[in-house]
Amino acid sequence: MEGVRKDKRKGSHEIRYLVCLWVRCYISKPKHTTRPRTMASIHYSVSLHPLLKLPTHHNNNNNNTLRCFSLNPIRASSSSSSSTVGEAAMNVDNLRSFINLNMGKWKGSFYQFDSSGKLLQQVSTKLAASSYGEDELMSLIQTLYIKQPSISGDDDEAEWAEYKIKETNMFTVDKYQQIGFFPTERAFALRYQTAGMLETVLRQGVLGEDDTGEESPKNLKIPSRRPSVVCENCLYSLQSDMRARAFHILEPKGTIDMLVIFLEERSDASHPLLESSGDTKNRITPFLGKWKGHSITKRSGVYGSTIAEADTVVLHEMDDNGQLIQDVTSTSGVENVTTNVHWTGTISDNVVTFDGGYQLILLPGGMYMGCPCDIAKSVAELKSFHLEFCWLETPDKRQRLVRTYDIEGLAVSSTYFFETKL
Repeated sequence: MEGVRKDKRKGSHEIRYLVCLWVRCYISKPKHTTRPRTMASIHYSVSLHPLLKLPTHHNNNNNNTLRCFSLNPIRASSSSSSSTVGEAAMNVDNLRSFINLNMGKWKGSFYQFDSSGKLLQQVSTKLAASSYGEDELMSLIQTLYIKQPSISGDDDEAEWAEYKIKETNMFTVDKYQQIGFFPTERAFALRYQTAGMLETVLRQGVLGEDDTGEESPKNLKIPSRRPSVVCENCLYSLQSDMRARAFHILEPKGTIDMLVIFLEERSDASHPLLESSGDTKNRITPFLGKWKGHSITKRSGVYGSTIAEADTVVLHEMDDNGQLIQDVTSTSGVENVTTNVHWTGTISDNVVTFDGGYQLILLPGGMYMGCPCDIAKSVAELKSFHLEFCWLETPDKRQRLVRTYDIEGLAVSSTYFFETKL
C-alpha cells in the first residue's frame, strides 16, 4: 500500500486494471452456461468494488486481506521488472495447481469427534469438483453430496442431499480463506468464516428428512453458529489418490467445540473408512519413538512465499510415571541455528495435555489434532497460537501440517512436516 500512495500515476494504473478485471468478470462470460450458480458468484461481484478505492486507503494493517489484487499482479502489468512478472505468474500457477489438485470426483466418509476424541457421527459423502475461467479469473466449483439416512437400511434406496460450496478463486483464497498451500507436497490449509457446510452434513446425514431446523436437535451436536475459528488442514496420501481433511472448530470462548475428518478417495471404489474408528485404546502407541524430517514454512495467501526451512528431530516417549515426553529439535536451513523444546504431557483417555497449555487429541487411523487448551487465554496474553494435524499413514512415515495464527485470529503462516521413524 505504501507504493500506491506515493505514486498517483501508479494508482491510476491500478484502478484501470481493476476496472478491466471487473468488466472481464461479467462481459467475457457466456450468457448461457451449464455450471451451477452459487452464492460465491454473487459475493465475487460485491467484493471487487471496495478494491477500486485502494489508492485512497490509508490503513497499513490490512495488507494481509488485500494482498490478492492490491500489489503483485498490478505491478506486473505496470512495471518492466522481470522478477515481479515472474512472481505474478508463479502465483497464478499456484492457484491453477491448487484447483487441479482438488478437481475430480471424490468418495468420502465424514467423521465427527468431540473434544476428547470420542466418535459422535459418521456420514458417507461425495464431492464433485470442477473449474472454469483462465489465469486470474480461474475458479474452483465444488458440490458436496451427503448420504441421508435410509429407513429401510438399503443403500440402493438412499437419497443424497446436495450442498453447493462457495467458489474458490484468486480473491477468496487470499481475503477469506487465507490459504497456506504446498504444491509439491500436496498439502493445504484454509480458513472458514462459518461452519455452515459441516452443520449441513450433520443435519442431512444424521437427521435427513426429519431435520426440523432446531437450534440443538436431540442427540445431535451442531457446531456453534458463531465459531471463533474454523480451520481446515488437508494432507494427501503418500501411497494412493486419497486425502484427509481435518477441521478444528472452536467455540466463541476459544475452546474446542468439535473435530471433523473427511477421508476421501478420488476413485470409483467404495467409501474409504478410518481403521479402528471405534478403538479408543493405545492410540498414542504408533507415535512413540524418534522421528526425523524436514519442515517448510510459508506465508498465508496464494502469493505465499517460503519464509523458513528446517531439519527436525522429534522424540515421543513414555517415562516411568506414565507421562508423555516430547522433545523437539529444529535446525534452521539458513542461519544453522538449533532450537530445542521439551514438553511433558499427561495422558487422559485420548487427550495428551502438556504443561504449556497445549493438547493433542488422538484420533483413529493414525491421526491426531493439536491445539491450545484455551485460545482465549493465549490471545489475552498476546501470544500467537497453532493448530496442528498429523497423519501417520504408515508405521514409519508421517505428515504434519501446522497453522499459525496471530493474536487477532489471522492465519499468518503454515508449516508442512514430512518425517520418517528412525
